[in-house]
Amino acid sequence: MVRPHPIPHAVALACLALGQASAQAQEDVPIAEVVVTATRQAKSVDKIPGAVTVVGQRDLETQYLLADDPSAALATYIPGYSPSRQKLSSTGESLRGRTPLILLDGVPQSNPLRAGMREGYFADTAIIERIEVIAGASAIQGMGATGGIINYITKTPRQEGTSYAVHARAATGFRHDNLDWKTGFSVAHKSGAFDLFGYASVQRRGMAYDGDGRLVGIDALQGDTLDAGGHDVFLKLGRNFGDQRVQLTVNRFNFRGDLDYVTVPADFVHDIPTSATPGRPPGNPARNDVRTASLDYRHGALLGGVFSAQLFSQDFKALYGGSNTFTFQDARLARPGRLFDQSEINADKYGAKLTYVRPDLLLPGLEWTVGIDHLRDRSGQRMALTNRTWVPTLDFTSTAPFLQLEYEAGSLTIRGGVRRESARLEVDPYTTLWSYGGHAVGGGTRSFDKAVKNVGAVWRFASHWSAFVSSSEGFGLPDVGVVLRGVNRPGQSVGTLFELQPVITRNQEIGVNWRGVRGSAGASFYDSRSKLGTVMRINAEGLGVLDRVPTTVRGWEVSAELRPTKAYSLFGTYAKTMGKTAAAAGAPMDLALGARAQGPHKLVIGANWQPLPRTQLRLQATRLSDRDINIGRAAGPIVLEEHFRGYTLADLAGTWDTRWGRFGLGIENLTDRHYIGYYPQSVRFKDPLTYFAGRGRTYSISYTRSF
Repeated sequence: MVRPHPIPHAVALACLALGQASAQAQEDVPIAEVVVTATRQAKSVDKIPGAVTVVGQRDLETQYLLADDPSAALATYIPGYSPSRQKLSSTGESLRGRTPLILLDGVPQSNPLRAGMREGYFADTAIIERIEVIAGASAIQGMGATGGIINYITKTPRQEGTSYAVHARAATGFRHDNLDWKTGFSVAHKSGAFDLFGYASVQRRGMAYDGDGRLVGIDALQGDTLDAGGHDVFLKLGRNFGDQRVQLTVNRFNFRGDLDYVTVPADFVHDIPTSATPGRPPGNPARNDVRTASLDYRHGALLGGVFSAQLFSQDFKALYGGSNTFTFQDARLARPGRLFDQSEINADKYGAKLTYVRPDLLLPGLEWTVGIDHLRDRSGQRMALTNRTWVPTLDFTSTAPFLQLEYEAGSLTIRGGVRRESARLEVDPYTTLWSYGGHAVGGGTRSFDKAVKNVGAVWRFASHWSAFVSSSEGFGLPDVGVVLRGVNRPGQSVGTLFELQPVITRNQEIGVNWRGVRGSAGASFYDSRSKLGTVMRINAEGLGVLDRVPTTVRGWEVSAELRPTKAYSLFGTYAKTMGKTAAAAGAPMDLALGARAQGPHKLVIGANWQPLPRTQLRLQATRLSDRDINIGRAAGPIVLEEHFRGYTLADLAGTWDTRWGRFGLGIENLTDRHYIGYYPQSVRFKDPLTYFAGRGRTYSISYTRSF
């Protein structure tokens, strides 16, 4: 059982005890063991050589009280996660300068073949029990985890009986059309061997205002969380049969815009950011429509080991906003500049994961983990109004057997393993859009066969102290959709494009941790390298251009938590990320990674106070450092210079448990600071339609009543 308490171990370390730190400080005992499942078997973080963070339910509830935004929670609790965009799009959000693999109960939610940067919104935050994050390149859960793994674990009933709960949240800045609200109903039932958890919710989000009292602009093209709404229906059924368990999980999530506002372009001369005004933009509303299902089986005593199997499917649809941008034009359909269109990504996945864990096999203390994964992913992108192909259907099949060994000898744990990725990508012939030249591109098949390895050790060298060292590899592909839709030369074929070579990332890391009765602390340093990496650069037309150049990301992270008394706790994390790349293949590695790939140096500090029993107050602040990079530098015609003026934001949140239910109050951006977000402020190509300010002071209340 994982106590709902965040413990950044290893690399980022166990710091964020946050919401429960004060309550746990009442007991003069060491922090309880924390177990994660993202490593394919339940494993204590004290035995994992790497950076592991577990964010518990109480801390998630407090953060979602401030902002019902999954990426904002990650930016607060995960040292190496870049700042939230506060939009439906996650462009510019990364983990240690690379792309994480997002999972829901182990089911992949990321779309690495056509990364539309909309995978962050796939479920209601109220169904999440905890988040497990493994930072650094990993292959244990499959393709795409070049920056790490983010596994959202959904709720499961723990207590006998039946309970119902009503959930409500509202947030506002007390301005016109500035009310966010969400209401949900859940049922939890556990009777002997059977358990059930169900949840249904409806939400509506109004507009936001910045610190100067202006309406925050809507991202009409990529999609926005403003002037939008949605619903979620979730059901989990489980049945135990002695040492065996069968579980079915189904989730249906929908989120879409309301089309009540149009964008007002930024005025760069007077430093006025993008805003909005009432009106109806053309086209259909941007939306996310996600269906996830999994059937899980577990045998806890099969031939002396534990066997688990998962069958899963995920259907993902993301419709983007409309535009008459040059990219969408086709002189055969309309005069240039007159053709209005919008694109839609469709990605359907299904697969299976089989895992068998056997301790003390052949040698006492030696644990074997063997398994095989299979994935079928069909992704594509079309022009929704004219039914043209922008990205052809990408038919990807992967089969990957793996072996992981762990040997424990007293205070030393050694882990190592290998995973063999055997993948196949098939694409039929297609024709690029007219704006790219309307070239006929030959179809073809690409095969990828690569063994990715990991090795590491944890040494518990003294009471409450441990140190680790690790080296791990991750396997990924470039954004195949961006590569194929951007072909602008005749005579090309899928089978010969150099840009489709896989991305192999190696992460090497060393760290030290301390966990004691009155707190925890830790520090780590990592070095992540890709000899043939990917860098997305934005040209003068605002189009993404994918360059295959080497990338290196180095950084260090420290975190600490102190609980001096039963009623108080202090916490803090600091992450410094330093990414480098080259202007072209073979050129010197003397360019800093841009805002699309890397966040700024980040400091998070805060305090928890329990003024009365069953109450909790939290004050936290986030500081993002200035960042000026690549002064006077360019890659061909693309200017790479970026500037960011940092800022500090403070938040206040409190909860009160009563016999009538739990009440919550939050104030986001406590000082009503006016600021421009990290990504829109940094990118060199300043688009007047996407120069967004952040939210000003926002008040929120929540109420949960169980009966």
